[in-house]
Amino acid sequence: MLDRQKVILALQDKRTQFLDYTADQRRQHELIRKLLAEFTQADCQAILARIEQSGIEWPGALPTVELDQARDLRLPFGRGWRNHQDARAWALETLAEQPVIAVDGSQVTPTKDFSVPVGAVQVGWYVNYHTPGGRYIKDVEFEVLGPDELAATEDDLELSGDGFPNWRVNQVRFVRECQRLCRLMEEHAHLPEERRPLCFFDGSFVISFAGQMRPQRARPYLEAVAELLDCSQRFRIPLAGFVDSSYSRDLVTLIELLAHTPNALTLGDAALLAPRLPEWGDRSPFFICARDDSLSSEGRAAFYRDVVFTYVRLTQDRSPARVELPRWLLESGLAETVMDVVRAECVVGTGYPYAVETADAAAVITQQDRQRFYALFQQFVQGQGIPLTLARKAASKQGRRA
Repeated sequence: MLDRQKVILALQDKRTQFLDYTADQRRQHELIRKLLAEFTQADCQAILARIEQSGIEWPGALPTVELDQARDLRLPFGRGWRNHQDARAWALETLAEQPVIAVDGSQVTPTKDFSVPVGAVQVGWYVNYHTPGGRYIKDVEFEVLGPDELAATEDDLELSGDGFPNWRVNQVRFVRECQRLCRLMEEHAHLPEERRPLCFFDGSFVISFAGQMRPQRARPYLEAVAELLDCSQRFRIPLAGFVDSSYSRDLVTLIELLAHTPNALTLGDAALLAPRLPEWGDRSPFFICARDDSLSSEGRAAFYRDVVFTYVRLTQDRSPARVELPRWLLESGLAETVMDVVRAECVVGTGYPYAVETADAAAVITQQDRQRFYALFQQFVQGQGIPLTLARKAASKQGRRA
């Protein structure tokens, strides 16, 4: 039970911190207003010229001609509905005969409970053709990772003292998701261009996290994303990376650069744009990604510039979502059509692309599933005569549950 008086005294003890935080927020809002006023006065060509003069190769973002079409970084959607039923009717009309594909994955990481290392990856995909007959495909592929794939390196042992590294499972999952999307693109490349599917990638193509890895571990991630973007352009299949809650600072970095105020803003792009996208469906102009991270600065992520991003208002109670497209879609004049399909999927999915939700549900491996997998693995190794020991704690749990 809380002691009311002690809570009040504890809050009073931190009073100065709360007041300072509030004052900092006010200063931030004023700085944002000032920097954005300066930024939005310049057109696309003027900004590009200033970036070139700066000599900075990776300024965070590069403007596109859409910047000149926006007012205060807003491109209004321009549609309003009386209720969700009207919105859904528009969405179903937009999606009619428009295939949509999504892929997601899940994994079982190695456990210390077993003396023999084993892991698994499950990738699920969902293809909704949006035809009157309701045709769709929902399937999964399951891959077991055995001792050879999970063998620990000296680095693994030094870092964790653990002979069963999880990073290999995570890496395989990411690569398999990208490979599956590429295969699905190829399978649908024969369709007329106006009937080719929109493929959803659940996440960002700008994989800064791989820059924290050793180069040999990062390489499969980089190659998988580069190949995914290449497949989209080669097969002329639209592709969208969807990030529901983004903390990226690509646009913020550009604004700070032009104002000569590095690291002056504490917020990310989504928070910066949220007040400027008031109505459902409103979005920012597309920007070319030019993120300055360890990958781009070392020349390992040239494909960043093949990605454009926008932020779009899809719910009133959350910040705008980040949507990334291969740059060729914008340059081909297809970006707005793709964005309408993204919006329509989010109407059906109540704020999140329905196809992505469905692929996730197909791919997910629950804790109960993991226990079943471990039980099947035990039966398998015993049937093969492979020695297997179980950690005492795990054996005790199994005994209690039996």
